[in-house]
Amino acid sequence: FFSVALSLFIQVLVFAFVGKLIDPAVLPSYGGQRTTYVEFVAIGLPIAVFLQIGLGQVMNAIRNEQVQGTLEVLLMTPTSPATVQIGSVVYDLVFVPLRTALFLLVISITFDAHLQLGGAVPATILLLLFIPIVWGFGVAAAAVTLTFKRGGGLVAFAGTLLLFGSGTHFPVELLPGWVESLAAVNPLAIVVEGMREALLGGGGWDSLPRDVARLLPMAAASLWFGTLAFKIALRREKRLGTLGLY
Repeated sequence: FFSVALSLFIQVLVFAFVGKLIDPAVLPSYGGQRTTYVEFVAIGLPIAVFLQIGLGQVMNAIRNEQVQGTLEVLLMTPTSPATVQIGSVVYDLVFVPLRTALFLLVISITFDAHLQLGGAVPATILLLLFIPIVWGFGVAAAAVTLTFKRGGGLVAFAGTLLLFGSGTHFPVELLPGWVESLAAVNPLAIVVEGMREALLGGGGWDSLPRDVARLLPMAAASLWFGTLAFKIALRREKRLGTLGLY
């Protein structure tokens, strides 16, 4: 817990110095006031870190069971695959919101970031909607690992694509027009921008229904796709008798 929190703090410290090189005019305004670069990146950074952890958590759990030779024993028990999947990420489901809240509190005190507590509720709702989206992608990555015994490269590639057009580290308005337009369907971009509106602008309630309407179908589709992919991969491995191979 403390090592992850310290790592995030050091990253923000680095960005605080990088922010001295950035023209404040290129940064967006929230609630009628232009944000600083530290405030801007402090919202996006913990969400980006959660994405990277969440995408690989289920996959790493499956891979560890494969390498240890215990995957076949585990998945041949009456334990449902959903229980195995949830068990591998339940710690993060509790840990990430707490870590994010603590991180933002430390940043607001240390770097004088002006965060609005009035936007905490809509920001929390967006974060909770983002969790099943990441989980679905992570379960799909676990399905790839179950079949091909590898999957880290795919997860890294998917994470890079989502991060590039998300605006976590720089405004999406600086990107080419076609990339900027993709941010409208990028769940990470929707969550990050919505949380900035809430925590930096002191609002978030006006845009919350629109963001929820976009995120809910993504969450349902991600969970459906990830679950289906894992079931197909598990059924295939059982049929071929290769579940215990690694």
